[in-house]
Amino acid sequence: MATEQYDIGEMVFAVNDIVNDGGMPGVDEEGLIAAAGTRGVVVQFGHAELAPSQEIYLVRFETGPDDTLGNPVGVLPEELTQEAPAEPST
Repeated sequence: MATEQYDIGEMVFAVNDIVNDGGMPGVDEEGLIAAAGTRGVVVQFGHAELAPSQEIYLVRFETGPDDTLGNPVGVLPEELTQEAPAEPST
């Protein structure tokens, strides 16, 4: 499966819940960083040191109702999409 390249500044959404794997200070291990559908912006991208073919994106996801951006978090391309989540039916 080919991965899509996201550029710095592009808006993305979390495909699934993004949880702390233990590498993010200030968030409990397995604590929620961004819920599925949360909007974020790509701030950097690169490759994993131990797997140079694996792309990793640093994304700042929105936190709270005022759209403040949280700290950057490393995510894999398959954890991101540019498709906005469907609005709930009323």
